Amino acid sequence: MAVIAKTEQLGTALIKHGYLTQTRLAEALAEQKRTGRMLGRVLIENNYVTEEQMARVIAEQQGFPFVDLRRFEVVPEVVQVLTEVQARRFKALVLEDRGDSYLVGLADPSNLRAQDELAAIVGRPLYVAVITNDQFSKTADRIYRKTDQLDEYANEAKRELERDSGVVDLNQLQFSIDDVDAPVVKFLQTVFEEAVQMRASDIHIEPEERRLTVRFRIDGQLHEQVQTDLRISSALMVRLKLMAGLDISEKRLPQDGGISIRTGTKRVDVRLSTIPTLFGESAVMRLLIQSQGLRELETSGMPEDMLARFRKLIQSPHGIVLVTGPTGSGKTTTLYGALEILNQRNVKIVTVEDPVEYRIAGINQVQVNEKIELTFARMLRSFLRQDPDILLVGEIRDQETAQIAARAAMTGHLVLSTLHTNDASSTPGRLLDMGIPGFLIASTLLGVVSQRLLRVICNDCAEPYQPSVDELAWVTHHYGAEHAKLNFRKGMGCSRCNNTGFSGRIGVFELLEMNNVLSTIIHNGDPVAVEEAARKALGTNSLERNALNLVARGETTITEAMSVVGLADY
Repeated sequence: MAVIAKTEQLGTALIKHGYLTQTRLAEALAEQKRTGRMLGRVLIENNYVTEEQMARVIAEQQGFPFVDLRRFEVVPEVVQVLTEVQARRFKALVLEDRGDSYLVGLADPSNLRAQDELAAIVGRPLYVAVITNDQFSKTADRIYRKTDQLDEYANEAKRELERDSGVVDLNQLQFSIDDVDAPVVKFLQTVFEEAVQMRASDIHIEPEERRLTVRFRIDGQLHEQVQTDLRISSALMVRLKLMAGLDISEKRLPQDGGISIRTGTKRVDVRLSTIPTLFGESAVMRLLIQSQGLRELETSGMPEDMLARFRKLIQSPHGIVLVTGPTGSGKTTTLYGALEILNQRNVKIVTVEDPVEYRIAGINQVQVNEKIELTFARMLRSFLRQDPDILLVGEIRDQETAQIAARAAMTGHLVLSTLHTNDASSTPGRLLDMGIPGFLIASTLLGVVSQRLLRVICNDCAEPYQPSVDELAWVTHHYGAEHAKLNFRKGMGCSRCNNTGFSGRIGVFELLEMNNVLSTIIHNGDPVAVEEAARKALGTNSLERNALNLVARGETTITEAMSVVGLADY
């Protein structure tokens, strides 16, 4: 942020407001003299003051109001009085239409020439407010999204189809796959760019009776992005199938494929799944951003003591470690985090996955292919002849796979896998139900991690709040009278979090380690007794309790914890 105030005045003002100490001001002034940089920039880059603190002081010195865009209700139609190019050039946002003038937020209120040019562009006098660079960027990214372009390209594609009387030349589409001027291609490109920018994990393209809807899944929740004419659905599906190498003539059966795309500097692997519906084919695309790399276990949300115990389990020379939870709970991410720890040059690791989500150097990864009978069980049998140290099985789906995995663990291999169960305590019983002998489970199973993903409260709009009666009852059930000491927070909604009150997700875990008592009960083969003993072994380290610990730390809300980990009887 540019500063026109004298450095002594700026420093004095920051000290007066309690934002800066005299010692740090002296250090900053010395650095300014040595480097020639502006004092404001030195203070911000050295983390002596925040950008917001600096903006508030500059606004006060220059007689302008300061606008906190996290709390300000920005109207997209008003902001778009300026084009995106104009807004980013001047770092300016039109905040209010006052009839004969505009209130404009500027990240650099000292730029008088920019103010004159902006007044000429909008054709009205301007009233200036000060905003921060960071809040400008986040708000501009939100307002100037590609939603309008989606509508524009969808309408253009619709008009093109109308000119062709609704007939799509599939051969011409196949040969024009790289024709970036085609409206359908531009529509898809914009969908992908928007999805990556918004941190979407999935794109849903859904034909309905009278319209085509595009929705993004962000932080586990679906958000509608655009609705358009149903008639472009066929052209979209053809284009997607061509990109994924699928059969464009087959519309009656589900198909699965993959696409690799690049948007900006990010490489994205896309898993495409299509199914026939009443009104046309529906597509869901899972986005895997390879350039982001794997998430380390230390940043997953697993508590330090649990992480230490989990690391000890996965470094065992042999046995089975399972990660459980529903679809989309982050199981694969946890397994990949474990592989990152175990991946050493003196260890051979082989994986069989469906699909291979991330490529890891130094590991032999195999993609399941049911069409040619390349199944988990078949690959596991072959793996044992590859002299591996560690086996990762993407999912134990059936009795055969479970038995081969258990026998591999008995013969000196460490096996990592996932299983669909609701919690850790029910997992040994699930293996018994699958027909695995109790003695085999007892002698091979090392431990079970169960997990969920909870949305994290947006720090930009978090505020204290008073829980409802039901929420307090759930908290009291787990925390007892201690809940009176907790400070509850929730996000009120702002530009950063798209007014949801949440930004990002964090894992909540429970870890069940096998012991002699559990092994003996499992060996006897009674699933009910096993689950009871497992719950007792978990004690207060349950999913519910650990979710509530996140609530107590102010990282998520009671409602979010209740909805994801389930309601206990209270």
